[in-house]
Amino acid sequence: MSKAYESAGVNIEAGYEGVRRMKKHVESTRRKEVMGSLGGFGGLFDLSGFSYEEPVLVSGTDGVGTKLLIAQEMGKHDTIGIDAVAMCVNDIAVQGASPLFFLDYLALGVNDPEVVEQVVSGIADGCRQAGCAIIGGETAEMPGLYKPEEYDVAGFVVGIAEKKHLFDPKNVKEGDILIGLPSTGVHSNGFSLVRKIVKSQGLTWDDSFVASGESQKTIGEVLLTPTKIYVEALQPFLGKGVVKAASHITGGGIIENVPRMVPDGLEAVIDVSSWEVPFIFRWLGEKGNLSDRDLYETFNMGIGLVLAVDKNAVNMVLKTLQENGETAHVIGEIKRGSGVSLKGVDTE
Repeated sequence: MSKAYESAGVNIEAGYEGVRRMKKHVESTRRKEVMGSLGGFGGLFDLSGFSYEEPVLVSGTDGVGTKLLIAQEMGKHDTIGIDAVAMCVNDIAVQGASPLFFLDYLALGVNDPEVVEQVVSGIADGCRQAGCAIIGGETAEMPGLYKPEEYDVAGFVVGIAEKKHLFDPKNVKEGDILIGLPSTGVHSNGFSLVRKIVKSQGLTWDDSFVASGESQKTIGEVLLTPTKIYVEALQPFLGKGVVKAASHITGGGIIENVPRMVPDGLEAVIDVSSWEVPFIFRWLGEKGNLSDRDLYETFNMGIGLVLAVDKNAVNMVLKTLQENGETAHVIGEIKRGSGVSLKGVDTE
């Protein structure tokens, strides 16, 4: 090992150990189309076995945001990788694509092989849930740019779809019905506000968070609940024409994301009483003195995915989701208008 590089704060041997530890996790995501093995200069994925008439590759990249700081402060690194995958694969799934492969980027102040393994184990878990393979990535030790205990993680995914079967807001019509799939909590957006609220209340991540009907957890444990991955839930509808458009409820909450699936001249009218808003959002609203507008423009409020479907297909879609272990709610409909309106809350 180069002593000169080590004197600059980069531990190459730790990097080698991190790669050794992550290999078993990466291998657990392998698909038959993956060529080569981890460690090459580029990942290889064989598309020759697919039989699409007009294949379209759909890509997405994202990170986890300041939710990372909670994981770092709690020393819990095994779920944050799921979030990194979820933020990428959900974004391409709502376009009607099936994820194929994933690459991660992990930057650290100090290359701790145990931390690297925990983060990558979460990435592998997320990829298994999404059915995509990890075919490469980068682990960069950057002392001076990051503090020793700090790291950042981001991901990049490529999926595939038949061109004529892509979800498209242009297909959404007046009278279509909106179906919402529940989130698993705050997911990976709004955490700068979350952290501000917790700090302003003089609370810590280890303080108890007790919700009615739930077992006792700490505030940190509740907030680190991984983002739900919706790929499997959407698979039965790909190429069937029953789902016209979809929206992943991320940064900007319901107010900002739902209009992205609605064409000009139409409005998504959502009844917020059609689902139970999880306690964590009511708690944040109370502790942070947040208005309804603040909440619905920042958080998913318990709905992580919204589908627009023909009114004649609603029962079939709900039944299919239920048969696949998903809970879903009819939350609204498409009417003449613009953007989104929320019945039952004051968003003015």
